[in-house]
Amino acid sequence: MSAIIEEDGHYEALKVLITMHDGMDAMDVIGPLEVFSWAQHDPKNAESKAFRVIFAAAEEHVVTAQGASFRAHLDFNEAMKRLAEIDILVVPGGGHEKVLKEKMQPLTIIKAFTELQKKNPSRERTLMSVCTGSLLLAELGVLSGLAATTHPDFITKMEIICSNAAQRDMADRCDVMEARYVVNNLRFDLGEDDDNPYVMTRKEYKEHKRRKSNAGGPPSPIEERANGARRQSSARKGSMSLKMSNMRRESVLKRANLRLGGLRVLTTSGVTSGMDGALYMVGALVSDDAADEVARKMCYDWKKGVVVDGLDV
Repeated sequence: MSAIIEEDGHYEALKVLITMHDGMDAMDVIGPLEVFSWAQHDPKNAESKAFRVIFAAAEEHVVTAQGASFRAHLDFNEAMKRLAEIDILVVPGGGHEKVLKEKMQPLTIIKAFTELQKKNPSRERTLMSVCTGSLLLAELGVLSGLAATTHPDFITKMEIICSNAAQRDMADRCDVMEARYVVNNLRFDLGEDDDNPYVMTRKEYKEHKRRKSNAGGPPSPIEERANGARRQSSARKGSMSLKMSNMRRESVLKRANLRLGGLRVLTTSGVTSGMDGALYMVGALVSDDAADEVARKMCYDWKKGVVVDGLDV
């Protein structure tokens, strides 16, 4: 499901559920929250909010790694009951050691969200992690066969977790990248690959990484595109820009055949990269102009990541 403008001018906000757990990094929550809260279909219409953000946690109050206390809107039990309503699930990083050791939430809700997409691929859903939140996805095997990133200090740990998960589940390994954010199953039009600074195949990424390690070498294909002209802004052109009632059957079938039922999986790097990933989602589900406007209001320099092996359905 994408941000939809009904014919009568009514704006339907997408629901974003942010999971919270003790020891999480405050910025991992605040960054995406700030971006999603500012996003509007019409910059001149305050009633055109594109997203509605909800917090879920095991207890009413959660204490972050910085000592700040966040208050949840609902507990995980209630969130599980309402999971079918959620369009974007955001998993913050920080405090991941305890979560993995004790196999506590948000592991269960992450797994349930991915299973929901596989059972019902007619709805467009996104799973987004910030910083070391991707380690939780990796432990569950969600990233098997996909590409992903995490905080630079935890790249090796993530590779180990992904390898162990692949052996355990007899699945494909995850291609761990060092990037601002990595998107799988994009499912919307990003323009021609040759002109698009967003899109990078896995082969291009490896070439990019090789050239980057050779200081003074020629720019990689992704750098050449990123240094080119900005792609023209346009409204959302993806498969789900149509109303759900007008969904084409073949689109649903294509999505069902993708990994995880076509669940869009977006992992981001360290802390502030959560804002970059959220801005990407605004551009994907609303418009490029909307994302640029949010970045302008936040006085933030939007740093782009990569999209791998995309398929528009």
